[in-house]
Amino acid sequence: MTASPALGPAERPAGLSPQRVRSLLIGLIAFLTLADLFAAQAILPALARAYAVAPAAMGLAVNACTCGMAAASLGVAVAGRRLDRRRGIVASLVLLTLPTALLCAAPDLTAFALLRVAQGLCMASAFTLTLAYLGEHCGPSLAASAFAAYVTGNVASNLGGRLLAAGAAEHLGLGPTFLVLAGLNLAGAGLVAVGLTHATALVPMPPVRRAALATLARHAGNPRLLAAFAVGFCILFAFIGTFTFVAFVLARAPFGLDQMALGLVCLVFLPALATTPLAGRVVPRLGPRRALRLGLVVAGAGLPLLLASHLVPLLAGLTLVAAGTFFAQAVATGSVGQAAEGDRGAASGLYLAAYFAGGLVGSIVLGAVFDRFGWPACAAGIGAALLAAGCVGARFDGRD
Repeated sequence: MTASPALGPAERPAGLSPQRVRSLLIGLIAFLTLADLFAAQAILPALARAYAVAPAAMGLAVNACTCGMAAASLGVAVAGRRLDRRRGIVASLVLLTLPTALLCAAPDLTAFALLRVAQGLCMASAFTLTLAYLGEHCGPSLAASAFAAYVTGNVASNLGGRLLAAGAAEHLGLGPTFLVLAGLNLAGAGLVAVGLTHATALVPMPPVRRAALATLARHAGNPRLLAAFAVGFCILFAFIGTFTFVAFVLARAPFGLDQMALGLVCLVFLPALATTPLAGRVVPRLGPRRALRLGLVVAGAGLPLLLASHLVPLLAGLTLVAAGTFFAQAVATGSVGQAAEGDRGAASGLYLAAYFAGGLVGSIVLGAVFDRFGWPACAAGIGAALLAAGCVGARFDGRD
């Protein structure tokens, strides 16, 4: 029997339906979990100047968190069945405050990158356990909207985290910015502790390693899950490549945006806040295959505009890429719970391991391309990743 995550009666705001409260709660948890992931991207040029390194090196250090996220996601996939979801999420967010706060005093790029890896370990543990919780406590009729709400919170963290980091860096400096972000992590832990009142424990399973390996092998042999894993890899590959290195493009001539203006560029995520929740309604009508294709086509339509020499069309291109990739991510994330044959927590962990690995590989590959060949070649690599996602997504079940 499943229960939908919601606030308890005493905490439920008057006038809001249980479904709206549930979506708001899920979105806020996602926002406070992932704000650290994207906030540093808003201050990339300033960080590169502070550490006196090239864009590719700083981009890799900032995105090193995806390495920790991939490792933690895989770890939760193997051992997550034994973890109490609610307590695990709270512990992950509390621990996340430590490396986040220490970033304010990182002495060199190596220390900065290692702290970002530690952040990734904590963020992904919370992220994966939350997705597992949603898959296990939401019935089939609620799953699509629940996952869409979580990805919407992800979008909001892109917007709010970047704006907050840009504003804090402008007025307080780079160091205090990370202390502000650590405060968000603590707020997230408190919200989960109070809000997830229905996070009941799972039925205990024998701690047999072979059982965990058998579960992973079963998931690895599921063509629909493998397709979702590959799509997730390609989506974050493209997203990281776009929003990491475009900051350096916008900081240079002919744009020459300052720190605060670079932060305001993240307003391109606003339309995605409206379109991403639609994935929960579009998938039942079109099927996951067509819905995924729709998101990827929208993202692909924005790529030519990224090469514009004027700000308005470039921002329009970023808006399309953001809206399309987040919509596609919501479709792919929701399909994992539907395609998994038992232990959805392990399936979610494997998906996120592939997803974050795509971000790390995208940072490495597209960073090298950007440094050596420039922004147009980087945009071509982004397009190739979106095309690959569309080809692999043909394995999704859906109506054609």
